[in-house]
Amino acid sequence: MSRSMAKPAGGYHHGNLQAALEDAALDLLETTSAAKISLREVARRAGVSHNAPYHHFGDRAALLRALGVRGMAALLSAQEEAVAAATGPVERVRALGLAYVRYAAAHPQAFALVFDPDYCAAGTPSAEMAPLITRNEDLLAAEVAALVREPGYEGRDVMALSAALWSTVHGMAQLVTLEHLPVEAAEPALDALVR
Repeated sequence: MSRSMAKPAGGYHHGNLQAALEDAALDLLETTSAAKISLREVARRAGVSHNAPYHHFGDRAALLRALGVRGMAALLSAQEEAVAAATGPVERVRALGLAYVRYAAAHPQAFALVFDPDYCAAGTPSAEMAPLITRNEDLLAAEVAALVREPGYEGRDVMALSAALWSTVHGMAQLVTLEHLPVEAAEPALDALVR
């Protein structure tokens, strides 16, 4: 075999084909629902053969699970950054909720995939998803625990208030992604909820 025909020692020209395939699929997810994403289209967008995704994911469901993990990581990162930039317990809880809704509005298909039971079943998350879910739950619980020490909030049950806040914010995010509520309504709604 001539040198020009040999496979490069480093593998695919992408350097990291799995990440390149996930990036291509995430690009697709910005305009296409998860249900309409095909491995063939992901491969085409990544500039590789239509069989290449099967070497890394096995099937479409495995790719979508990986995208769900990346979506959850991005959602968590948006919330952590918002909380870090806010001051005071009320402002941090408000920022947390607003980041959640804004992520959903900016990435509705990725947000939907994070909570799709076909790819992330409640109670049985993948090994990759489980620590992200735990971090997200811990973030909310810590911020609510700080909030209930504030005047006017003291004595409230942290778990109950965490559940109420998450349910409200998630419902608002769903309404925004389905275009029943404009994203601009989130900020005054969160103000009404936590101030």
